Amino acid sequence: MTERRYDVLAAGRSWILVILVLAAACAWPQTPQSGSQTNAGEITLNLDVAQSKLHWTCDSTLHTVHGTFNLKRGVVKFDPATGSASGEIAVYATSGDSGNDSRDKKMHDEILESARYPEVIFRPTKIEGKVAVPGTSEVQLQGKFLLHGSEHDLVVPVHAELTGDHWKGSAKFSVPYIQWGLKSPNTFLLKAAPVVDVELELSGTLQRGVAP
Repeated sequence: MTERRYDVLAAGRSWILVILVLAAACAWPQTPQSGSQTNAGEITLNLDVAQSKLHWTCDSTLHTVHGTFNLKRGVVKFDPATGSASGEIAVYATSGDSGNDSRDKKMHDEILESARYPEVIFRPTKIEGKVAVPGTSEVQLQGKFLLHGSEHDLVVPVHAELTGDHWKGSAKFSVPYIQWGLKSPNTFLLKAAPVVDVELELSGTLQRGVAP
């Protein structure tokens, strides 16, 4: 009789333990699956390098030097609700062209060292300002600028137009290349400005995030 009562009590305690474990499992926050991380509000801007341009100018004591670089690739992802951004826009450093062979050789061999550092990259981290989707916006794009093997903080003012599944953007900013550690191109006769002014004209396709 005593053993039977003990079995009944043990069984009752076991069921209580099971119920408590199940209740705890239901109450404990569940870890989301990796496939559910997609942000439904995220916008992806894919760059069409064939339809995009980079122009640069640098003042000097003799004249203003004008040049170009070719864009290599680009994608920018951002959340309009939070302003968080990611991705990168890359340029072929080896494509720099000012229309003067001797000047360009010095630029590539001595200043950019483009054979050693073949890419110039901007990686956005945050957008300041409201992005109209669709619509036209004036925003500040914060990020990291990788030049000559070193990374620098940079804020770029951007004019953006988003319509349907396409986008266009333009930006103007200055690169203080001497301050960032690059060699000065100055000679006895020629004095160049310590900054290069950059102008971008970008376009491409637009994708919206898909809800998980």
